[in-house]
This record gives sequence, C-alpha cells and structure tokens, in this order.
Amino acid sequence: MPPKKMQAYHELVVGQVRAETQARHLRSLSPHLNSTELAIVKRGRNAAAGRSKRADPDVYQQASSLETLVGYLYLTNPERLRQLLALLELDTQTI
Repeated sequence: MPPKKMQAYHELVVGQVRAETQARHLRSLSPHLNSTELAIVKRGRNAAAGRSKRADPDVYQQASSLETLVGYLYLTNPERLRQLLALLELDTQTI
C-alpha cells in the first residue's frame, strides 16, 4: 500500500466514527447479539442524554449504544468483541 497524506487517513477515520456509520454498524450487528449484549445496547441508548447538533437524535442514540457495547465487551470479553467486529463490513483495503 502506498503511503497516503495525513488528510486522507483522517477522512477514513472520520468516516468510521460518524454517528451515522456507527448506527449502521449497530443495525448490522443486532441480529448477532445475545440477550446480555442487547441489554447493554439498551442501557447505552437510554444513557445518551446529550444531543448532537449535527446528527438526528435517534442516530445519535444508536451510535452511543454501539460505543457502550464496544466498551463493555472490551473490558469483559475481548474475544467476543473481535468476533462482532469481524462481522462488520469495514473498508480496510483503503487504509
């Protein structure tokens, strides 16, 4: 892979951490989540009290839910986190 300019890497990262992208990832993972993970997602959604100026409130809550799930699994079950992240269609060829 040829090196890219820093701006190109920045755009790739921002594309993955946008609320809309995170909400789409959560929707694609939802069928694969167990009951404990779904409960964590629900807690994360309910805890998203802040509002984004740019994103729709539902999208923002879904993104917060995914972040909560990732944090929970990172601390409690990293192997499960790897399994779920492997299910996502991340554009790794451009990185």
